[in-house]
Amino acid sequence: MKLIEEIRNNYRKYILMLLDIAVFSSINAMYYFMASIGHYSSNPVVEDPVLFFMDSSILLASMLVMRHLLGVYRNVWRYTNTRAYFNLVMSDGVGGILSLVVTLIAGGYRGVWHCVVVAALTAHICILARLGYRLWYKKKNDIRPDDTRKCAAIVGAGQLGTYLANDLRTNSHSRFNPLCFIDLNRDKIGKTVAGLKVIGEDQAREYIAAHAITDIIIAIADTDSEKNSRLYHLYRDMGCNVMIFDSLMHEGQENRGRRTIREFSIEDLLFRQPLKINDQSVLEYYAGKVVMVTGGGGSIGSELCRQIAQCGPRRLVIVDNYENNAYEIQQELLRLYGSDLDLHVQIASVQDVRHLETIFRTYKPEVVFHAAAHKHVPLMEESGYEAVKNNILGTYNTANLAEKYGVRKFIMISSDKAVNPTNVMGATKRVCEMIIQSRRDSTTSFATVRFGNVLGSNGSVIPLFKNQIAAGGPVTITDKRIIRYFMTIQEASQLVIQAGAMARRGELFVLDMGKPVKIYDLAVNLIRLSGLEPEVDIPIVEVGLRPGEKLYEELLIRTEKLDKTENDMIFIERDTPLTREEVEDKIRYLRQAAMDWDEGNAPSARKMLMAVVPTFCDPEELNQNAASAREMQEV
Repeated sequence: MKLIEEIRNNYRKYILMLLDIAVFSSINAMYYFMASIGHYSSNPVVEDPVLFFMDSSILLASMLVMRHLLGVYRNVWRYTNTRAYFNLVMSDGVGGILSLVVTLIAGGYRGVWHCVVVAALTAHICILARLGYRLWYKKKNDIRPDDTRKCAAIVGAGQLGTYLANDLRTNSHSRFNPLCFIDLNRDKIGKTVAGLKVIGEDQAREYIAAHAITDIIIAIADTDSEKNSRLYHLYRDMGCNVMIFDSLMHEGQENRGRRTIREFSIEDLLFRQPLKINDQSVLEYYAGKVVMVTGGGGSIGSELCRQIAQCGPRRLVIVDNYENNAYEIQQELLRLYGSDLDLHVQIASVQDVRHLETIFRTYKPEVVFHAAAHKHVPLMEESGYEAVKNNILGTYNTANLAEKYGVRKFIMISSDKAVNPTNVMGATKRVCEMIIQSRRDSTTSFATVRFGNVLGSNGSVIPLFKNQIAAGGPVTITDKRIIRYFMTIQEASQLVIQAGAMARRGELFVLDMGKPVKIYDLAVNLIRLSGLEPEVDIPIVEVGLRPGEKLYEELLIRTEKLDKTENDMIFIERDTPLTREEVEDKIRYLRQAAMDWDEGNAPSARKMLMAVVPTFCDPEELNQNAASAREMQEV
């Protein structure tokens, strides 16, 4: 039964092998016939048919063995590449040499020309047969005049574009009919690649109109956001639907790295080169360790859990006070890793010291990523003391327990809004930074990672805009002048993981985030990505700045004032930390204020935070002089 199943699953391979044996036998018989009528009486192989049959069997066996070792019969020849043909030639050549060695050992040096001629002709005929089959298959599945697929042009006539063109033309499930390549390389323009004409970018508009091309597919291996943005807007303005042939970098683990044609996303148009951290030593740092992530169900926390899970931790502990988010990331990780990941999820608040201590005592984490925080600026203006209790006192509680239970490293997530804060949320994050920086004398290595806005995170502007567009508009922005720094969730998480491995003594890590982006431009791009026209199909309306909001965030990175790290994109801010005693005084002050507020006697959280954060200021002070700010001038 097992043999029958094997034959059923690999019958194509066996048929091809039988055909190759038939080719070999035909050439071998022809060689014998030609040698016989040529009266090569000095050739003992031809004079003795038995000897000829033995040497032929050795030659055939040697060639088949080498073809098996080099994987010749594992190839699907209608999709194969040059390497497969090279392996076929190598296997027959080496097989011929091997058979000569065997016959030499067995009975003397004989039949050299027999091996050379038969092996060479067999390889030649087999290659021609496979090429013929491949051409026939492509012709059979090629585009037909009545084809209903969309007419498309491929931008990039390189290896990636060629691969895509061949696949689109032979794949019966393809939605696209590629008509041409568009390329900037003058050596390719006017020539033919993979059966398609290559035109220059300056000829594209005319060619697209003449051939009714509706779709453009970007297939460039080494591209970046700036190039993507230029190409997207160039062909979008020609009336085409623009897509990209790209890797699935952020899908499930089983699909990661596989290329597919997809729609452009706002991340592709971010006007900056995304940060990619692939340092194997950094990833290996977390292997075999017990890692805890507070706020592990949130946008940043959940992506941290995904990244850490790939590193092979001994145990991953997720702590979150919102059960729905925690459940979602738990189910995702269980689906991807199953029993290979020792995963534990605890529903708890960082404000609950007793429960939090139980978690530390039970799981004894070696690395803690502290991502739990209230982050919504307008909401925290209304509920300021909740931000004080959760962000500041929650961080203080978690940091204390990390020291008490011997955690090796503690990495706290901060925000660009902590730089000269104008709102309660930013001020609470600045106090959190003070807490972490004051612990340089600890046996636990503490560090803070500060970065800007995260694209697509819960409650961020991108999901808001998408919902407004889906509802038919309008898209609302607070001010057309407002700018922000952006990064992807994956970038932010990778930075945090990198910083965690580098952390030593209370560092405050910041990222070179490139140029800031206008929120208005984000709204325009999102509307166009939805196939609509800004201010025509979807209006964009200014609604005024929210409480505590400023037109620009402080530039996170001024390289002349920062220390470099081994990563060119990550810097350490030069900042004189407060002492533990000074931070303890601030914590006592804020804890008492929170208790008084619970009893209805405390002044506003904003006023109390201004007393402990010297850089806290009113947004109006910054907004009045925004036009002259360095950040505003860089857009």
